[in-house]
Amino acid sequence: MTYAMGESLQMAVYSRLAGDPGLDDLIHGAVFDAVPERAPDLFVAMGPEQARAQSDVSGACSIHDIQLSVVTTREGYLAAKSVAGRVSDALSSSALTLTRGRVVSLRFLRARARRDKTQGTRRIDMWFRAHLDEELI
Repeated sequence: MTYAMGESLQMAVYSRLAGDPGLDDLIHGAVFDAVPERAPDLFVAMGPEQARAQSDVSGACSIHDIQLSVVTTREGYLAAKSVAGRVSDALSSSALTLTRGRVVSLRFLRARARRDKTQGTRRIDMWFRAHLDEELI
């Protein structure tokens, strides 16, 4: 098992989302790893990740479950759902390019939409599963 590809995966996901024109039309570049104190009223936040070993004789492999959240202070869920759909489309449009290793597969796992009354927000938390392989040369 190696977690060495975790950074590469995060950079690739961030780059894909930040560089997606359709998503940018909706959130104007508001994709964050660390949410700023003065966040806009609609944004995407990179969240927690869980990784586990999947290595075999062919090399170091791992499974990464990553969370991406669409957060809004707007009324209703319509805008957040539009952004969530675009995030999903952006991640499934073509394979991500990693600086270390390769993505064998990336798929949507689940989503949960909820209100956070303490924060005064609505959010959609989405989980994606990435199977990564670090090919041995």
